[in-house]
Amino acid sequence: MDWSLIIITFFITFVAELGDKTQLAVFSLVSEYGKPLPVFLGASLALIAVSGIGAFFGKTLADRIPSNYLQMTAGLMFICLGIFMLFRFFKSVQGG
Repeated sequence: MDWSLIIITFFITFVAELGDKTQLAVFSLVSEYGKPLPVFLGASLALIAVSGIGAFFGKTLADRIPSNYLQMTAGLMFICLGIFMLFRFFKSVQGG
């Protein structure tokens, strides 16, 4: 088992999820229902399922497409997402 990869993945995912919509949804559900354990378990199972889907498709793509193409595509997708979010931000600031 590659513990260093497990630790790296944990920290990257942890930092990426801090303040994310998922965490805000958990805050909201706990404040509405007042039951942190069931909300924690439900959110944890959802993150496990989403991560499983990502790992499955990541492996499937890695078996078929060279990693440098996958990295370039992922990078371009993040850049496009960032540009899209900037446009939405500026549009909301202008009142549109």
